[in-house]
Amino acid sequence: MLITLEGLDGSGKTTVWEALRDAYPEVVFTREPTESWYGEAVERSMTDDDADPLAELFLYTADHAAHLSRVVEPALAEGKVVISDRYTDSRYAYQAASLSETELQRPLEYVRGIHQAFTREPDATLYFDLDPRTAAERAGAENKFEHAGFLAEVESNYQRLRDAEPERFVEVDASEPPEVVIDRVEDVIADLTDQQPDPL
Repeated sequence: MLITLEGLDGSGKTTVWEALRDAYPEVVFTREPTESWYGEAVERSMTDDDADPLAELFLYTADHAAHLSRVVEPALAEGKVVISDRYTDSRYAYQAASLSETELQRPLEYVRGIHQAFTREPDATLYFDLDPRTAAERAGAENKFEHAGFLAEVESNYQRLRDAEPERFVEVDASEPPEVVIDRVEDVIADLTDQQPDPL
């Protein structure tokens, strides 16, 4: 089973992902961007305000392809549960927002179309729901993707994805205290996988 964690920058999903690693030692935890050289290229583009959004999309896509072949698909083939901090929905939501000022007519559909030929869709996605202004304040607006105006467009794209596949998404109220959010996520994972967290 492939479970993904999605949400705006500042929503706290990475904090939860890190907390879950100790609680589920048998689960494969991974993330995008990866720690490969593909992921390093993505990280460099994130800090470049002048990066071409279409070129940036293909950097993310290359990183995703490598992530699938090297981590996700082998783990799933072994029958393991995989939990990924960010996955395709991040690309659909964020890169579509980046491409909204280009000549592409339907950027969200364009980005999804590129991935359809090769990606592996998540079995379930936990969406950490937080308003864009609060998310931007938490994130610190350290790069071009963390400003409230941009995050509002990203959130709109996420909403379109959630509306299209309500059965896949599980919403998590990310405005709650971290311990409450972690408890909620552990309950969802238990329901999805029949795995209980290890007592710490």
